Amino acid sequence: MSDLEILVDPQDQGTRIDKFLSEKFPQYSRSWFQKQIRDENVFADEKPVKANCKVVPGQRLRIIVPEPEILDVEPEDIPLDILYEDEDVLLINKPKNMVVHPAPGHPNHTIVNGVMYHCRDQLSAINGVLRPGIVHRIDKDTTGVIVICKNDRAHLSLAGQLKEHSITRRYEAIVYNNFTEDEGTVDAPIGRSVNDRKKMSVNYKNGREAITHYKVLERFGQFTYIQCTLETGRTHQIRVHMSSIGHPLLGDTVYGPAKCPFSLQGQTLHARILGFIHPTTGKYMEFEAPLPDYFKNLLEKLRKQ
Repeated sequence: MSDLEILVDPQDQGTRIDKFLSEKFPQYSRSWFQKQIRDENVFADEKPVKANCKVVPGQRLRIIVPEPEILDVEPEDIPLDILYEDEDVLLINKPKNMVVHPAPGHPNHTIVNGVMYHCRDQLSAINGVLRPGIVHRIDKDTTGVIVICKNDRAHLSLAGQLKEHSITRRYEAIVYNNFTEDEGTVDAPIGRSVNDRKKMSVNYKNGREAITHYKVLERFGQFTYIQCTLETGRTHQIRVHMSSIGHPLLGDTVYGPAKCPFSLQGQTLHARILGFIHPTTGKYMEFEAPLPDYFKNLLEKLRKQ
């Protein structure tokens, strides 16, 4: 793979180098750049950089992109609910209680394991050994549509669209409490919680821009069925934003009440619609994942109360 190169502009002065690079090259994660810095694959004016250094205007940064590692993730014949597939992308309706990619505690039975079996060698390698083809992800207990990139060109195209906030990502959720308005926007930065590093929170000091638009679909008094459209894609964005305005997701015991009045496995959140410009045809395409049975059954219970 080719090296990456970029010249630092004056407006970026003082930005920590791993943050700067992950924003300029969104196809790679910040942790990926941190690893390359540790491995001395990142140079400023041809000198290796340190992890805590900050960029200076006029610097020429060069990143050696190592060859993709041989995957040590086992392909698994896992049934996939495929919504659409062509030579560039694969759209899947992810079920509940399924992790997108291998991680500590979840080494197998993930979307990646199933996709590797289904696609064989046709996956982008940009995200490295454990996340082939993955350009975005959704939580283990969130259901709905997710896109897998089958080559690096498609991955770069979709990563660019994510950075520009031009991808349509529309979710549906059931939250606590009634809204006084029919729609609104939460514009509040999200970062790691100061009190619990395993959680995210609204963080005006160190958080990154996060914008969620919401609209009421149905009211049940104590609960509300809503639609959320993401303008950005921060970790746990909808869960954090809704909790921050007094409407935590039903079933979310991390950002909401510790006890749920219904027998649920995690938050009631469904990635209903995903739309983007196709990397080859240049045409806008939109895909929809139907509500899972547990979600539909819960709505029926609430309507009868």
